[in-house]
Amino acid sequence: MQPTKLQRLLFTSDILIIIAFALVPLFSTFPYRVNIFLSWEGAYRISQGQTPFQDFGLPMGYMFWVVPAFFFKIFGPSLVTLVKAQVFINILSGLAFRSMLKSLQVQPGLRLAGVLLFCLSFSFFNFWPWYNHTVIVYEFVALALLLKAITSQNKLRLLWFAAGGAFLFISFFTKQDGGGMAIMIGLALLGYASIADKKWWYLPAALAGTALAAAFFLLPLRGTDFGYWFNHGQPPHNSRLSAFDIVDEFFTNSQWIKFYLFIILLLMLPRLLHWKQLWADKMMMLFFLLTVGILAEASIFQITSYTPPDNNIFFHSFAAVFILQLLGQRMADLNFNSVKTITVVMAGMLLWWSGTYWKYINRVVSRANSGEQTAAAAVGRNTYMIKSDTSDVPMSKWIFSNRKGFEKIYMPPSTVAGIERVMKMEAVTKPTDKPRRILNFTELTPLILEMKYEQDRGIHIPLWHHRGVAMFDRETKLYTDRVHNKYYDLVLFEYMPKLNNFFPFEVRDSLLTNYELVDSFHAPRRPTDTWIEVFVPKQAAKDSSAISPLQ
Repeated sequence: MQPTKLQRLLFTSDILIIIAFALVPLFSTFPYRVNIFLSWEGAYRISQGQTPFQDFGLPMGYMFWVVPAFFFKIFGPSLVTLVKAQVFINILSGLAFRSMLKSLQVQPGLRLAGVLLFCLSFSFFNFWPWYNHTVIVYEFVALALLLKAITSQNKLRLLWFAAGGAFLFISFFTKQDGGGMAIMIGLALLGYASIADKKWWYLPAALAGTALAAAFFLLPLRGTDFGYWFNHGQPPHNSRLSAFDIVDEFFTNSQWIKFYLFIILLLMLPRLLHWKQLWADKMMMLFFLLTVGILAEASIFQITSYTPPDNNIFFHSFAAVFILQLLGQRMADLNFNSVKTITVVMAGMLLWWSGTYWKYINRVVSRANSGEQTAAAAVGRNTYMIKSDTSDVPMSKWIFSNRKGFEKIYMPPSTVAGIERVMKMEAVTKPTDKPRRILNFTELTPLILEMKYEQDRGIHIPLWHHRGVAMFDRETKLYTDRVHNKYYDLVLFEYMPKLNNFFPFEVRDSLLTNYELVDSFHAPRRPTDTWIEVFVPKQAAKDSSAISPLQ
């Protein structure tokens, strides 16, 4: 049967939506993104040929950094290259979600609306690559491949099973919590399908792909410190899995998750009461298991991966599409292949998630109208209070730096001016026959592109310096000993007094004893209550060309 014109239009429209939303960041400029330095650092090291767990350690797998590193090789190691890498990741995640809906035989019109919701609620505002997002994308790829294998009769389905199993490991080797839950959902789908289809080989085929991927990535790591680094929940790492925290967050908050579960259970109640018929309905059962599994994962993920605060909202599109499909089956006059119905549903989703795109429109407008507030505006909603932090610099007043690596990224004026002062220091400009020893405990990691210093490398060197996450007692002692021995010619340290030991206070204490603080300036954060401090060895302080620290 030949597809209708509307069906052909729907087939291409959802792909165009995925690509269009993903490409938007390419036409924008950006404020410095908090913590994006660790995305840059890992991608830069790998793109330079450094080997994870040999040249540096990290508390998870390194698959998050593979795509950004590949883009660094093509476009260069700029912060904005990370945005280009995220464009690819967002397209990949959208296509994976679309593939899942297609495998589950969701009507093309509803699939189109679901893709729009997916882009609005999950991928569009993720302009920057982040491991708590990428782990979910790899999970979606894995589940899409497994569902394609389960629901098709293609001769290549054995390869789909193996590829799906391989991506389950890739998800786990991106981050343990999300990847572990991806494996649980994948096993649930495979277990049901094996029993329903009476095909015992589904699970072994997928697990073979998992085993091959594990061997490919893990065997080269023999003889490294992999066991020390990759062990969340064992010393020196702390477990983030707390049953009480999960239950407490679920019952205290998680309003959307509980709402979706209520509506799903209400609509599914007649089917659940006749569970044998439900079991025999393969597509419905697969969709039900997938949606409930995603909601359960979101409940746990918000505790084990709590930054950024809304990183678990990947569940909206699954739950909404499943609920709409159940409603469509109950309401004969609700035809999701009707132009009118599709238009209303998509308009409703655009209104529902207007905050996703409006804040970017608002940011552009704010920068274009960054003049002083008039007296008449003094009683406005945003101006009726006097801000206690007089040092805060509104983002509308941030400026660009012309330094390599920071193209199209704007930061507080103090940060840009401070970078320029550092670049004129003798420790940076003086010709030397030996490699410069500079320790950069800040978010300004791209400075290495112009400072030309030699990075610390080795199995004891953490990729980033977050105390208790990627840096422990052993690593802290290594740096405090080096500071005590004045190993470094220049040290940049980001002092975050309101964060609990993000950059270890022990290292700063050692710096204050053995080095001279010669400058300080705002870090690229909001509020601007974080400082980048510049230290040189005490005997070299009198030769420094930096100005006095900011007060």
